[in-house]
Amino acid sequence: MYDYFHRLMLKRQFLMADETTVQVLNEPERRAQSKSYMWLYRTGEDELNTIILYGYTPTRAGVNAGEFLQGFKGYLECDGYQGYNKVPDIKRCACWAHVRRYFIDAVPKGKEYVYSNPAVQGVQFCNKLFQYEDSYKKKGYSYEKRKEMRLQQEKPVLDAFWSWFDSLRPVRNTRLDKAVTYVQNRREYLETYLEDGRCSFTNNLSENAIRPFTVGRKNWLFSDSVEGATASATVYSIVEMAKAHNLNIYRYLVYLLEHRPSAKMCDEELEALAPWSQAVREICLN
Repeated sequence: MYDYFHRLMLKRQFLMADETTVQVLNEPERRAQSKSYMWLYRTGEDELNTIILYGYTPTRAGVNAGEFLQGFKGYLECDGYQGYNKVPDIKRCACWAHVRRYFIDAVPKGKEYVYSNPAVQGVQFCNKLFQYEDSYKKKGYSYEKRKEMRLQQEKPVLDAFWSWFDSLRPVRNTRLDKAVTYVQNRREYLETYLEDGRCSFTNNLSENAIRPFTVGRKNWLFSDSVEGATASATVYSIVEMAKAHNLNIYRYLVYLLEHRPSAKMCDEELEALAPWSQAVREICLN
């Protein structure tokens, strides 16, 4: 099932990604204290069936994302990690939630309402964009309409933001300097979302999808082996997909084990076991 979902994912046009650390005690030629990584890939806001997949790798090298997404051609929403540049044939969308966090962190304590402060001004620009994005969702705009409204309402805000941004001269090694550097290094990706209404404005959906793993990690702490980390990736993938499609997780796991999906099955048979199939939903829906 995991491999089937992976094949489906690579055919999509809008994906999102994130990654977090995981400790694996027994990795070949590596110390037990070494950092390994669990990657999270999910489909974007294109109104098609949600696919969420975890993938373990021993390092954070961008080539790992490139290998997992080999064959994907479309928009990839992710955070500022430069390793995602190793994924070929994509258009990157940068996360505006990260931009806002950097400006919020740069606001001096007690200066939250000093509107002449550059960091506060940066937060205000971001908040204006978020207000527009929230209003589109509340009004239930189609993706075509969302693109139209983004160009009409948000593009002028972005033009003003860049004009203001280019005038900044922050003191080196300050929090404002870090915020400016963060934005400058991702500048070419921060307006990609204007090209299509299905492009995500933030990477929050990915962060929400990887959070169950980061919370669970506080309890189980580590994987003993590479095989164990890979098994965790598979189980987390199936569980999170069940949650995304409002299935009873236990019933869906039992259903899969009873039907024993295998490599011998054709895609039509595997499709019948997917969390969005009618047969599955009749039995496993919450």
